[in-house]
Amino acid sequence: MEDATDSLSEAFWSVARQLRHTTKEALEPWDITPGQFRALGVLMRHDAIRLSGLSEHLRIAPRSTTEVVDGLEERGLVERQPDPSDRRATLVAVTERGREVGAAIMQARRAEGDRMFDALSADDQTELARILGLLRR
Repeated sequence: MEDATDSLSEAFWSVARQLRHTTKEALEPWDITPGQFRALGVLMRHDAIRLSGLSEHLRIAPRSTTEVVDGLEERGLVERQPDPSDRRATLVAVTERGREVGAAIMQARRAEGDRMFDALSADDQTELARILGLLRR
């Protein structure tokens, strides 16, 4: 059984690598890194968030968060704002352009993923969704 588990985990990681590669390709037209896209996604789910909160969501060091936000800000996708409840703190919020780009990227990424999973029958897709749901818990 160990061989079956090893081959199952290797197959899973292979598919995960393919999805990461697909995501990277989907991001190329917008000149966005996967890390920047993750940050943009977190920011799209929040009105405005402190850099420290973004670091926690992304599970990266504050210095790295600053670099990610700098890159997004240079592209006009996010903006820094003073925190009205603490003059020393800074909030980061998605701009309207950032929301548009984020939505377009999600649509392109979803389309690429759908193309990949179109190789499966509808029944297999349903079963895979069920299994992945179990693993996500």
